Amino acid sequence: MRKKIIAANWKMNMTVAEAGAFLDVFLVELGDANSAEVVIVPPFTALSHVSERLAKTEQAKLGAQNMHWEKNGAFTGEISAQMLRELYVRYVVLGHSERRSLFGETDEVVNRKVRAALEASLRPIVCIGETLEERDSGRVEAVLEKQIAGSLAGLSAAELSHVVLAYEPVWAIGTGRTASPAQAQEAHAFIRKQLSVHWDSSVSEKVRIQYGGSVKPQNAAELLHQHDIDGALVGGASLEPRGFAEIVKAAHRLD
Repeated sequence: MRKKIIAANWKMNMTVAEAGAFLDVFLVELGDANSAEVVIVPPFTALSHVSERLAKTEQAKLGAQNMHWEKNGAFTGEISAQMLRELYVRYVVLGHSERRSLFGETDEVVNRKVRAALEASLRPIVCIGETLEERDSGRVEAVLEKQIAGSLAGLSAAELSHVVLAYEPVWAIGTGRTASPAQAQEAHAFIRKQLSVHWDSSVSEKVRIQYGGSVKPQNAAELLHQHDIDGALVGGASLEPRGFAEIVKAAHRLD
């Protein structure tokens, strides 16, 4: 059975002090709810502090929001997988829709980052998903198939088993709109089917697929109850520690 994975993507929010205050509340609120794997994904400036805090507990792991595919070099403003590993980062979010739309990242770029992450023993959380225009024009499956094939190109079955996918319908991110549980499940089932086509069913059944798109305490349980939804990549709702703890505990209550 696939263990649920709930990740808090803080985006460009949280100073070091705010991150510490969040963890003071969140870790207490979470308590012993350990059915789901929890990943905290702060901005780069807070990685060191959050790493030190999480080293004292097994309640959550550390993730990063992005990375470059090269190990070092003249890439001003970038950060490498090796730099993240030094801070005991375990997961890295790659290909988020904001990186794709605002910074021009392509499937090819995402693929280079995925390969570099795996080489450094980081677990990539690879984001895919359609825009509202693509959904309204009936191209959801074509978009997802292209992003899966491109972002994961060349990976072996063994490498794929270390990847988490995050389905994030772009039209539902930060808008307050959420894909219905049925819509989300339909997309997740299609993604899993594509994995079995490109690799095989034994691998596709092991890969965890998160849902991302305005996940809140109020809708988390119903979304997480869907057969092919293995967790959540939470944005805005992850900035409030008690609310994020409720989302994690929604997965705990499914057991």
